[in-house]
Amino acid sequence: MRVVGLTGGIASGKSTVSNLFKAQGVPVVDADVVARDVLKKGTGGWKKVVAAFGEEILQPDGEVDRPRLGQIVFSDPSKRQLLNRLLAPYISSGILWEILKLWMKGSKVIVLDIPLLFEVKMDKWTKPIIVVWVDPETQLQRLMARDRTSQEDAQYRINAQMSLDLKRNKADIVIDNTGSLDELKEQFRNVLLEVTKPLTWTEFGLSRQGALSFLTSIIVGVVLCRKVYISNRL
Repeated sequence: MRVVGLTGGIASGKSTVSNLFKAQGVPVVDADVVARDVLKKGTGGWKKVVAAFGEEILQPDGEVDRPRLGQIVFSDPSKRQLLNRLLAPYISSGILWEILKLWMKGSKVIVLDIPLLFEVKMDKWTKPIIVVWVDPETQLQRLMARDRTSQEDAQYRINAQMSLDLKRNKADIVIDNTGSLDELKEQFRNVLLEVTKPLTWTEFGLSRQGALSFLTSIIVGVVLCRKVYISNRL
């Protein structure tokens, strides 16, 4: 099985690329979706976060007020690190569970959409790694327009993440999203051909089909050896 890493930065267009993969039938494990699930009321992640940040981060229905929590952690690096430490085990387990379910279904290629791919060291489990990149000014303007926020607030949120230039240097494939949507789609078509090419033998061995083939080979080998052994004993 080929596990493709997809990452980028806030307002870089990573989610657009993720949706393009989904539209082509490529299964995507979205870390943001997993993170929302582990913060649902009553879960282990919810209990840890409420204990650490207090009930003022809760909505009237008891669910976490995500925008409110975001304001707290983006304005304080230490609290952001604390939140990451609290949720990392739950998010990692959730991602692994989603991968296992896709493996059981026989998926040959999956995409891990993880904003903090490098920060949480999950890049070592993915190949190739795709980074959706934009220049700093484009990123800033898009974030301000998308969230209707001030330049100062937008820049603060961008600075809270690993720079896109650094991520680009760690990538196997870079998608430059500074242009139009049509230009992005043109790049994506080439990327899709790359990530859906035939599996290597190692990747095939990690797939369900590969595991079943290996198991079948062992069973056949045992049966043949048993027959040869019995024949020699007669």
